[in-house]
Amino acid sequence: MEITKESVLEALKNVEDPDLKKDLVTLGMIKDLEVDGKKVSFTVVLTTPACPMKEMIHKACVNAVLHFIDSEAIVKVEMTSDVTSRKNAGPLLSNVKNIIGVASGKGGVGKSTVASNLALALVKLGAKVGLVDADIYGPSQTIMFDVVHEKPLIQVINGKNKIIPVESYGVKLLSIGFFADASQAIVWRGPMAAKALVQMFSDAEWGDLDYLIVDLPPGTGDIHLSLVGAVPLNGVVIVSTPQLVALSDAKKGVGMFRLPSINVPVLGIVENMSYFSPPKSLNDKETEDKELKYYIFGKDGAKNLAKELGVPLLGEIPLVQSICEAGDAGRPAVLQENTIQAIAFMEMASKVAQQLSIQNAKTPMPQAASVKW
Repeated sequence: MEITKESVLEALKNVEDPDLKKDLVTLGMIKDLEVDGKKVSFTVVLTTPACPMKEMIHKACVNAVLHFIDSEAIVKVEMTSDVTSRKNAGPLLSNVKNIIGVASGKGGVGKSTVASNLALALVKLGAKVGLVDADIYGPSQTIMFDVVHEKPLIQVINGKNKIIPVESYGVKLLSIGFFADASQAIVWRGPMAAKALVQMFSDAEWGDLDYLIVDLPPGTGDIHLSLVGAVPLNGVVIVSTPQLVALSDAKKGVGMFRLPSINVPVLGIVENMSYFSPPKSLNDKETEDKELKYYIFGKDGAKNLAKELGVPLLGEIPLVQSICEAGDAGRPAVLQENTIQAIAFMEMASKVAQQLSIQNAKTPMPQAASVKW
């Protein structure tokens, strides 16, 4: 059977994107198709470089050509990505494709740690990423990215003074910590804090970004309302620990973002400090090939809450001392290759990107919320 471009496209209509539930041809994900005798080459453009189904889609494309056209065909599939967006191309952040909030109902659950590792994991997966430390009263990202002594530059662009974010490990970063004395408490009333937050979006030159991560303060209050009133969030990630008190506050956080006046999609819940696994040397010989898990703060708390609220469980991050030590040292844990914590953060980032792609495909363009004070 002669191989033609038409026959290849027809064969690839049998390959479905598992998240978007449509075939790759209909979704316009097949590019640069070339046929030379039995040689077939094309590019699959995924909706995110963090796609967890990348290998499965690659294999399915090759098998479709071999099965439906010619079993002796030589198939070369290039996998690339073009991050999807459902954000209005207005004057504010017009070159930023997606804005993701990271929030928690209460403090002390590791929200900033999750935000920093999420940003870095997305960079490792090939995305262009920025991070805004919007935790106005307790900024910590300057420590986690080892840029405490750095200062953003001011550059004149199109006649306006613009703040140039500091870059660390490939992440563009702005934090109120850059503009305040580290030894001095930030004592601002709500409107002043809100104005400072909005300026980190409106007065900064972020450039082209696939994802802008926003590390929000804990709880529900002025900063959250100011953010959603000024910036079109594509989605929010809720961070909790397994304890009932933390889960109760996380549930309130989900409820806030689901208010009709705010209406920001909740991408899912991340359970931090999920379990503890002792080093292998501490396990007895009968279990040395198994990974022991001790659920110190309770088991399946976030999993059950996610099921109750109808949102995905995005990750279960283990309780590992080096996660804290890595953050304090300015080298986030996701950089510790092949450790259980790095693997957990990478899997979490893939699921966040996956859920965001699904949201972008099925929801209308996000608008800044109409928040009434």
